[in-house]
Amino acid sequence: MKSPHAYRYLYGLIGNPLVHSFSQDYFNQKFADENIDAQYINFEIEDLGLLMEIIAEYPNLNGLNVTAPYKEAVIPYLDSLDDDAQEIGAVNVIRFIRDRKTGNLIELRGYNSDLSGFERTIGDILTPDRTSAMVLGTGGAAKAVRAAFQRHGIEVQFVSRRKSEHTVVYEEITRAMVAAHKIIVNATPLGKYPDDDQCPDFPYRFLTKEHICYDLIYNPEETLFMKKSAHHGAETKNGIEMLLLQAFDSYDIWTRDDL
Repeated sequence: MKSPHAYRYLYGLIGNPLVHSFSQDYFNQKFADENIDAQYINFEIEDLGLLMEIIAEYPNLNGLNVTAPYKEAVIPYLDSLDDDAQEIGAVNVIRFIRDRKTGNLIELRGYNSDLSGFERTIGDILTPDRTSAMVLGTGGAAKAVRAAFQRHGIEVQFVSRRKSEHTVVYEEITRAMVAAHKIIVNATPLGKYPDDDQCPDFPYRFLTKEHICYDLIYNPEETLFMKKSAHHGAETKNGIEMLLLQAFDSYDIWTRDDL
């Protein structure tokens, strides 16, 4: 097998942990099918400060995806942000802009494909009686979800384990609150592989068949959050469609010739 340095183009994913991620298999299969001289590798790092070492070690690196817990923390390492990333305050795609003659790195530009990926998956769940959403979590993915909903006039209530001016805590959720928010989105990492026996401490007993419970997690295919929601009659949806749309967007961002 070729060394990562031997490929013309190198892409990757930074985050921790990454055992749940399908991105590496998806992109490497794409590169093989389309005869693209590229490889995608996982950079599971415990310290985001290692990012600059990775960039220095791989001069053929042309793009990165970013996942938890670094979607917000990565911003100070970047030279610029696109409008969506700026609006949300989180990045999940980094484009490496290099000099076409020398290959020297000119700029690291951050993008957010969470917003566009999520927004394109919610058309069939936005019914006239679903005018507000409860988003579990307050990280980068949750902020992208809020931005997507706001574009469609959907009011968003954040739920967190910690009380703040803009959030409620799980213990405060009442039956009336759940009834008023017909869309529930799990934007936390709770329940993703290999810790698939976990789920947010949400009062699932208040759910009805009028609710849609959307889990951004895609591995496992049916999370405990989804199972508990379905048990109480709610419609459920996982994050696999969003993942694929994000992957399409990432590759377009990395390779488009718009500079």
